[in-house]
Amino acid sequence: MLLEREPTPCIMSDELCINTIRVLCADIVQKANSGHPGAPMGLAPLSHLLWAKYMKYNPANPHWFNRDRFVLSNGHACALQYSMLHLTGYEEFTMDELKRFRQLDSKTPGHPENHIVKGGIEVTTGPLGQGLSNAVGLAIAEAHYAAIYNKPEFELFSNYTYVFCGDGCLQEGVTSEACSLAGHLGLKKLILFYDDNKITIDGETELSFTEDVNKRFESYGWNTITVKDGDHDLKSIEEAIAQAYKSDKPTMIKVRTTIGFGSSKQGTEKVHGSPLGADDVKSVKQKLGFNPEETFVIPNDVKGLYAKKKLEGIEAEKNWNQLFEKYAAAYPEQAAEIKRRFSGQLPEGWKKALPTFKPEDAAKATRQFSQAVINAVGKVIPDLFGGSADLNPSTLSYLDCSIDFQKHSPQGRNVRFGVREHGMASICNGLAAYGGVIPYCATFLNFIGYAMGAVRLSAVSQFGVIYVMTHDSIGLGEDGPTHQPIETLPMLRATPDLTTIRPADGNETSGAYANALEHRHRPTVLVLCRQAVPNIKGTSIEGVYKGAYVVGNVVETPQLILVGSGSELQLCVGAADKLKDIKVRVVSMPSWELFKQQPTDYQKSVFPEGVPILAVEAASYFGWREFAHASVAMTTFGASAPAAAVFARFGFTVDNVVNKSHELLKFYSTRTPHSVVDRPW
Repeated sequence: MLLEREPTPCIMSDELCINTIRVLCADIVQKANSGHPGAPMGLAPLSHLLWAKYMKYNPANPHWFNRDRFVLSNGHACALQYSMLHLTGYEEFTMDELKRFRQLDSKTPGHPENHIVKGGIEVTTGPLGQGLSNAVGLAIAEAHYAAIYNKPEFELFSNYTYVFCGDGCLQEGVTSEACSLAGHLGLKKLILFYDDNKITIDGETELSFTEDVNKRFESYGWNTITVKDGDHDLKSIEEAIAQAYKSDKPTMIKVRTTIGFGSSKQGTEKVHGSPLGADDVKSVKQKLGFNPEETFVIPNDVKGLYAKKKLEGIEAEKNWNQLFEKYAAAYPEQAAEIKRRFSGQLPEGWKKALPTFKPEDAAKATRQFSQAVINAVGKVIPDLFGGSADLNPSTLSYLDCSIDFQKHSPQGRNVRFGVREHGMASICNGLAAYGGVIPYCATFLNFIGYAMGAVRLSAVSQFGVIYVMTHDSIGLGEDGPTHQPIETLPMLRATPDLTTIRPADGNETSGAYANALEHRHRPTVLVLCRQAVPNIKGTSIEGVYKGAYVVGNVVETPQLILVGSGSELQLCVGAADKLKDIKVRVVSMPSWELFKQQPTDYQKSVFPEGVPILAVEAASYFGWREFAHASVAMTTFGASAPAAAVFARFGFTVDNVVNKSHELLKFYSTRTPHSVVDRPW
């Protein structure tokens, strides 16, 4: 059943509100002497209508479960969003904060950032296309929650996701990926407003962007509507929104606006990314009926209208809370689960589901151990929700306890993302932003490069997305250099606030998932191999939490330390067995980031001062000098051949590790090795 919505009637002039937004945005950018005034001024009519008449939200509680979600995909226009958050009464967006736009430690940075405020900003936007793609994830989450928890007499989850975007967002490839999937899934509560102002940074869009956007979106399975005059024709905008509410598809409303409306430079690229200038701001105010000598002025009538909207939001949540109380009485288990999920807490006793492994258990690829783990925890953590980029048979990431999430089965937890790595990752950010969902997505490690724009934003936004990346090294074998990631691990490890874990066997794979599931405000990349690896004596779930730890026989005063990650840890163990006349300590290092978080005393207990350290990893050597004195690693791209032959070609054998160990010991036989643990980690 489609939700029917009626707009809130306005009791005063829409024009005064719209012009207030325009001059306020101009003042914000002008005071900062930096920013983008054009799009906010052009989008003021649409923004006013949406926030004053249609959107459902409560500024007194920005985290109300059933609030409508708003995404400003063209994040450079954030003066508009900050203005609306101030006008509607979000407490963090004071007038002082508007005046501190783009200043150090303000809550109004140059692009919207969700993690620096308590509410009002759903997702971090700025890199074009990401916000719209996030919005697809937000809409998927709403459809999933509605399918699971709504009952005929209790429509708990009914929110819409509204998006503003410009030409730039639609030119970025990530939106093509995400919007194609949105059409396939029939996400009817996703409404996109395309600001068709015909201007990009370079000039008119005709320089590079002449496609028929409506036809493209129609081919995706979207409902499309055009509003020819978004500057003045408010009635047509409202009619378009009414049509969108009746559609059983996602809707794109293309609204023709004038960038920098009211400026002497309106309709040109000159109002895109620079302040108007003091004289032009005064001219705009004079044209729109404001005192040109006053700044940051909001008429009392405008204040009153938006204050009333805040009271309506408080009342709307109050009514929803009463509905939820009745729901809890009728469906206590489901109500308790909703509360738990949105609190971010995991189900009690979930860790008991984690499988453990013994050395005598069969050797398997860590992607196979991952399959066992994700299906074990998936049964007890209904929050886990995701899928792969058309690679379920290879990444082994399908949840057997559920079904596909599709248009007619939104209760399913397995998303068929298709061959859309970037869109997949960005959608997962939207899923995380919605709340109550633990999103994961899977592909080959090499192809996380396609998704890095969104992976980086997972880290910036503090979204605990789990990236299940398989086929992690030259061990991929026959597919050759194009598919064998060499430089990828250093790239991931260099990304702030991102945890990369490369487990060596079954126990470490369980530990990797446990760590990722517990860290809901930090994304994790699980790096998994294709080829079989043995379960190694001494590995543990707990050891992964330390990032690096001693495995096998504990050597109190080692002469040499062999440190490895993933499938190469077995080479370190094998080499230690052959180096019988040398006191060798073997260290598993599944995660650099987790190790750096440990106390210095622990770090030095793993890597004692003055002991030579040899690292072994089938990836680039880049970065290992932070921990080790030498490495067996890659300096070139790989080769196409069976995995064993490729490993042998590039020196990943027990015998070569033994030889390199002797070389390292000989080098340091007359000198003390520099202590890597004294470095400021």
